[in-house]
Amino acid sequence: MIRFKVKELLAEKEFQESRVITLAEVAKEAGIHRATLSKITNERGYNTGTDNVDRLCAYFGCEVQDLMHRVPE
Repeated sequence: MIRFKVKELLAEKEFQESRVITLAEVAKEAGIHRATLSKITNERGYNTGTDNVDRLCAYFGCEVQDLMHRVPE
């Protein structure tokens, strides 16, 4: 199963910028629908397209392996 690390990246970005960042803000800035981002963040094993992965990597300034990793089921 693939696990997305959006919450971890969001916490790090909040710390670096010394402010609270909402999922709605991330969704708007990344160009991802808010409901889709919520599913990526909160639903175990959610499957999304590579375009969303690319948008999140661009938003967080990270590589794919920083955004998600495989965990055994």
